[in-house]
Amino acid sequence: MNCWTVYESPLGPLTLIAGPRGLTDLNFPGRPRPPSEAVRDPMPRVTEQLDAYFAGELRTFDLPLRPHGTPLQLAVWRALLQIPYGETASYGEQAARIDPDLFDADVEPWQRARLVGAANGRNPISIVVPCHRVIGADGSLTGYGGGLDRKRALLEIERRTIGEEAAGQQIALI
Repeated sequence: MNCWTVYESPLGPLTLIAGPRGLTDLNFPGRPRPPSEAVRDPMPRVTEQLDAYFAGELRTFDLPLRPHGTPLQLAVWRALLQIPYGETASYGEQAARIDPDLFDADVEPWQRARLVGAANGRNPISIVVPCHRVIGADGSLTGYGGGLDRKRALLEIERRTIGEEAAGQQIALI
């Protein structure tokens, strides 16, 4: 049985959808709605972890995830989970982490970053699968299904948390 709920985040309402084996979607407004057969039900494990993330207290989510996608998309989304909290990677760097055999044979290596960007854009579990950590090769914020303002805010939460920890460590050394 699928279930869903709405989580009121600091970035606006997020629709959470889960199946019997884990979270399948975490969507910003305007993205796909819950299936008609899904039942509205709270998801305390997910919402508690989201609360902790937005408070700067959680770096890695510990949730069963069940995104649906092509083999290439699933590989791209797994690679997103390898980008450390508070850090970023370019689309090209992310593409280099993907098994080349997952790309169509006619796709040139220089084209892979675009396909990775397209897969990131279809990431059904935003925030938890941190596609917001992927940026342009020049360091610019590009493309995000939730909008660039939300991408900027998510990166700022992570940078602020790391900055506060670094400041705390400096004080402890004195």
